[in-house]
Amino acid sequence: AYLTVSIEPLPPVVVGDAVTLKCNFKTDGKMREIVWYRVTDGGTIKQKIFTFDAMFSTNFSQMENYRKREDLVYQSTVRLPEVRISDNGPYECHVGIYDRATREKVVLASGNVFLNVMAPPTSISVLAADTPAPFSRYQAQNFTLVCVVSGGKPAPLVYFKRDGEPIEATPLPEPPVGAGSWAPRNLLHRDLDDTKVPKSLAADGEPGMGNPFPTADPPRGLAAERDSVTESIPETVVSREFPRWVHMAEPIYYFRHTHAPVSDGTVEARATLTWTLNPQIDNEALFSCEVKHPALSMPMQSEVTLVAPKGPKIMMTPTRAHVGDTVRILVQGFQNEVFPEPLFTWTRVGSRLLDGSAEHDGKELVLERVPAELNGSMYRCTAQNPLGSTDTHTRLIVFENPNIPRGPEDSNG
Repeated sequence: AYLTVSIEPLPPVVVGDAVTLKCNFKTDGKMREIVWYRVTDGGTIKQKIFTFDAMFSTNFSQMENYRKREDLVYQSTVRLPEVRISDNGPYECHVGIYDRATREKVVLASGNVFLNVMAPPTSISVLAADTPAPFSRYQAQNFTLVCVVSGGKPAPLVYFKRDGEPIEATPLPEPPVGAGSWAPRNLLHRDLDDTKVPKSLAADGEPGMGNPFPTADPPRGLAAERDSVTESIPETVVSREFPRWVHMAEPIYYFRHTHAPVSDGTVEARATLTWTLNPQIDNEALFSCEVKHPALSMPMQSEVTLVAPKGPKIMMTPTRAHVGDTVRILVQGFQNEVFPEPLFTWTRVGSRLLDGSAEHDGKELVLERVPAELNGSMYRCTAQNPLGSTDTHTRLIVFENPNIPRGPEDSNG
């Protein structure tokens, strides 16, 4: 007797689709059994998902008795009504027949097929690396956007746009395994404001100083970091709203794409876009991250607008503070949508804070058991992100606490 088995190949399917596995076999022997297996763990485990035993089937015995030709063509199907990612993998169809010569010997043959289950990404988000971060008038800063795409299988294609136009970026290699941050560091040179370069550095070839910049031309935008230098900053620079960076006409973008497998079979993809930030042209620029995936009919996207903080709104509680109260001063928001997350710094104008510190970081400043001496004190909140900074002030008025008894000298007037 002879037996040939084949399984019809399947195109990739999407999670939730109904799938039918078809096993075709041709034989001139008597049917014994059909068994379907799902293969897992690299082929080490085979799980039965369907069994047909001809010894207990009247249908097949009738077909055998009424056979009009020498061989018959059979088809066994297994239907998966709603595939999941866990259904991804190889499947095998095993067929056994009785040998026509001996009627005791069983002839076996099998076929296999790989079911490729795709899943569209479930979430996409854009965030800024290393935030909150300060605004610097004195040194150009690298800025990195991170796009995180989760739930997809296989890994999606991720790319960035600026104001609706695709960004042409220089690709970077994947970071070494175990790297702590997705954001590339020390990629871009620190362009100094030309009004602040000390004369000792500006004088090229001055004796004893040498050339402060590398003699060999580095790749564009990848100049080596210089050692930190103490710079004398003219007071006139501080009053400018934005720095005047030494910039090329067009920013140079660097792109990195990485992906990591997740336990559920999907992939988390991360794409980073890094460039030297220029607050003059990047403030209010719209950046979008878009994702293409074979399981999506149209791209997914998430977008952010880079905006410096403007007009902080401050709330003080209680509104009428008395001696001994705990006062909380909180930044409730801004007049605009701010991205990336601002860094908040509190100072007391002309003096130190109540706890003796020069400044306090955070969205809220808490003054425990305020004394009468704080009446009329002014507090400054500086809100800043890499695109700019803004200050706002509030004055603390401390009223006498009626719950504190007066001393004898007070009662006698």
